[in-house]
Amino acid sequence: MAARDRLKSRMLRMLKEDEEFRYAVAGLLGLEEILKRLDRNEQELVRLREDMTKMFEKHDERFAKFEEEIRRIWQEIERLREDMVKGFERHDIEIAKLREDMVKGFERHDREIQRLTEEMNKLREDMIKGFERHDLELAKLREDMVKGFERHDAEIARLREDMMKGFERYDRELAKLREDMMKGFERHDRELAKLREDMMRGFELVNRHISAIGARWGIMAEDAFREGLRGILEKEFGVKVERWIARDEDGMVYGFSSVIEIDVAIKDGKTMLIEISSSVDKSKVAAFLRKAQLYEKKTGIKPERLIMVTPYADEDAIEAAKEVGVEVYNRV
Repeated sequence: MAARDRLKSRMLRMLKEDEEFRYAVAGLLGLEEILKRLDRNEQELVRLREDMTKMFEKHDERFAKFEEEIRRIWQEIERLREDMVKGFERHDIEIAKLREDMVKGFERHDREIQRLTEEMNKLREDMIKGFERHDLELAKLREDMVKGFERHDAEIARLREDMMKGFERYDRELAKLREDMMKGFERHDRELAKLREDMMRGFELVNRHISAIGARWGIMAEDAFREGLRGILEKEFGVKVERWIARDEDGMVYGFSSVIEIDVAIKDGKTMLIEISSSVDKSKVAAFLRKAQLYEKKTGIKPERLIMVTPYADEDAIEAAKEVGVEVYNRV
């Protein structure tokens, strides 16, 4: 009995410690193939665990790059905002300087007009004094006429001739002065018109630069917002979002053959089409509806919901979307 127990103990220890003996016994019992398969499965599980670890590490690297790209975009936005603020401040300074120069110009013109007025008043006083002096001369002439009409007639004729020449000279001077004043006013009007034209060209140039920046930023913002929305829907709500791309050979959407792209979200077997745009008008609503018809024609799947996401949509576009069953989300 003791020999049997020692044999049993020795066989159990050999089964536990000696792999070749264990497989030999298992082969005799018909378990060798099962044990080998279990070992292979264990090795496959180890490799599968290593592959999953490497995959998670790649996903972490991609997500870190995505976060870095978002931070870079926000930094670009901050720099753009600072440049715009500095530009507006610079324009305000230029406008203030222009206003100051215009006020100085008006003050200078006022001083010139005042000086001309004073000169005219002085001329009027000189004329009055001249007339008074002429009156004295006429009185003296009247006294001399008593002494001799012939001499007085000659003197009166000569005096009349001198007076007419003086008045003609004064008239010419006044006409010349009026002409110079009109030329000066016309020159000032031309300068003001040219200044206004230069200001309008400057404002148009600034508007074109701002519009170009807005257009470039709109395209970048659409792509960034689309990727962000896809990430939120997939990770937070379990909604699968895919980019559906197909060629419209018959020109159903735009009237000519073109490649059509649209976001497709699937939740619990229900299909939603999503259009993301920087702005929405009636024409974009109509184009989105035709894209949905093309998607149904190509895939045989009728979308449950049609959704448009935009920061701006005009009232006509919103009304048109309601009539055709398109949901427009334009407020955060």
